Amino acid sequence: MADDRLIVALDVPNVVQGLDLVARIGDAVSFYKIGLGMLTGGGLALANQLKQEQGKRVFLDMKLFDIGATIEAAVRGLAQYDFDFLTVHGDPQVVAAAATGKGGSGLKILAVTILTSLDRADLDANLIKPGDIRDITLERAARAFEAGADGVIASPQEAAMIRALPQSRGRLIVTPGVRPAGAATGDQKRTATPRQAIAAGADHIVVGRPIWQATDPAAAARAVIAELP
Repeated sequence: MADDRLIVALDVPNVVQGLDLVARIGDAVSFYKIGLGMLTGGGLALANQLKQEQGKRVFLDMKLFDIGATIEAAVRGLAQYDFDFLTVHGDPQVVAAAATGKGGSGLKILAVTILTSLDRADLDANLIKPGDIRDITLERAARAFEAGADGVIASPQEAAMIRALPQSRGRLIVTPGVRPAGAATGDQKRTATPRQAIAAGADHIVVGRPIWQATDPAAAARAVIAELP
């Protein structure tokens, strides 16, 4: 059985390449993330095929952000496909609308706190209030939980702080920005190893390029799983 604490990001352009990658990985991975990069390449169709025909778990990483009525309608539509996770921006009004939209489905709404590709300089450029990026991430996580999020997306560097929140009981922490020891960080700025992320309290880690760019992605996935505590 694959360890579904590992979620592999299918950051390839289209369905054909996505299916090829999943076939190459085989039974080493049971959980996949499909994001905006594949939206125009048939991402929703691939997500549905992985879920319904291959029995995989699916994380739809759309990072939805809009007025409440639009978020509610979008999530209601997506909830019918039986996907496992869906991301929305962590603003409380967005999270609350998404929680309403999912209704009684099993879809888990994950609120994005601060993207793992951002640092304090980026927050300054985006006019985000002053303060330590970890404290802002923690505050956004707490507010998202209070608004009805089933979990949050945060860097592994904030996972332990979020897990210590009383509101985190029974909620998910999913960490992108995870890199195996020795792997290039790429555009990620707040990273940790798979072992560090899980030890800090993450329920799931998201790994993309170190696996899908590998010569043997199945072996790369198994190596990541072998690092987990």
